[in-house]
Amino acid sequence: MVARPNTTDLTIGMTPDTQPESAPVPCSALDTSIETGRRGFLRGLGGLFLGAGAAIAAPTIITNPAEAASSVAAPRRQLSFVSLHTSEKLRVTYYNNGSYDRSALKDVNHMLRDWRTGEVGSMDPKLLDLLFQLRQRLRTDEPFQVISGYRCPKTNAMLASKSEGVATKSLHMEGKAIDITMAGRQLSRIRQEALNLRMGGVGIYSKTGFVHVDTGRVRQWGV
Repeated sequence: MVARPNTTDLTIGMTPDTQPESAPVPCSALDTSIETGRRGFLRGLGGLFLGAGAAIAAPTIITNPAEAASSVAAPRRQLSFVSLHTSEKLRVTYYNNGSYDRSALKDVNHMLRDWRTGEVGSMDPKLLDLLFQLRQRLRTDEPFQVISGYRCPKTNAMLASKSEGVATKSLHMEGKAIDITMAGRQLSRIRQEALNLRMGGVGIYSKTGFVHVDTGRVRQWGV
């Protein structure tokens, strides 16, 4: 448990059976022969169901479109995540009393780091606001299960060289994109609610089991 002013409900840590990570590897030192990770890892997920959100406070429930449109104006915004690669969990109030909490944003940046190298990027606060509204629309207290957040350029280049589904100029490198799923919610539902927000790009990857959202231009792809 990490105690911080203005972020009293922040919790970050690993599941009991997770071993501490080794020291981060600089992006420049990444071996490009490493297995692609995202697609190979997700093929092995199968029916994985993580109930990591059981102890997380429930979000405000959206009852109509007007509330959804204005929910980003909420004075207190909270998100929760669990990494499918490291098993780390984070619950954080990233916005409070009219401003973004810098300390909380640092925790989010660490949580959504490039898990292959340990390199930490800077996540776009607008992406967090998108996720905040998306979670409310989904009406659940489950955390976002994260497949990929920030990616350093060399990681992205390696993935792009092995898969046509990875953009060479991916917004992941700018901290403006995240690949997610969520226990108890179908991918099609996550995709549709993200599309309804019209806050950026939305892609669905049904075979590998995740939805991509970003704060780029409004667009959609995938089946």
